Amino acid sequence: MKQPRHTSTTRGFSRAATLMQTRIRTASESRGFAVTRLLTHWSEIVGEATAAIATPVKVGYGKGGLGATLTVLTTGAQAPMLEMQKEQIREKVNACYGYKAIAQVRITQTAPVGFHEGRANFASAPARPKQPDPEFQAASADLSRNVQSEDLRAALAALGANILAKNKS
Repeated sequence: MKQPRHTSTTRGFSRAATLMQTRIRTASESRGFAVTRLLTHWSEIVGEATAAIATPVKVGYGKGGLGATLTVLTTGAQAPMLEMQKEQIREKVNACYGYKAIAQVRITQTAPVGFHEGRANFASAPARPKQPDPEFQAASADLSRNVQSEDLRAALAALGANILAKNKS
């Protein structure tokens, strides 16, 4: 009896992680990261609180080749807190590597966007909602005057004013 031929269920598609794995490894190895897991799972390795204030930038190897230096990027305000955690970070990262690969942790302070931009990321203030036209407010208040609940009446009046303003434009 002839065995049925196994066909792929992916129909030629690949997972995004599989497609990017080689590129991620090449980019991270150029910055000294032999284990890409340190970059991709940083928050799991050092903890959520530390990951929120710091990010790994580079692993540098000395001339003697004994012990590497992990450079961690943070903002100036968070640096003293991170300075006290350097030994715990080193231990957790070495546990990720599986051996004592990191001899020291160096903290560098700059803008949160990184070295190549060299400037802080300033977000614009949120836009304030515009006040509807008083004519629309009066018309919508007139339409909702028979509603008993004051909160519901105010909500319906605001909704009506917004609808009338959008219909006009």
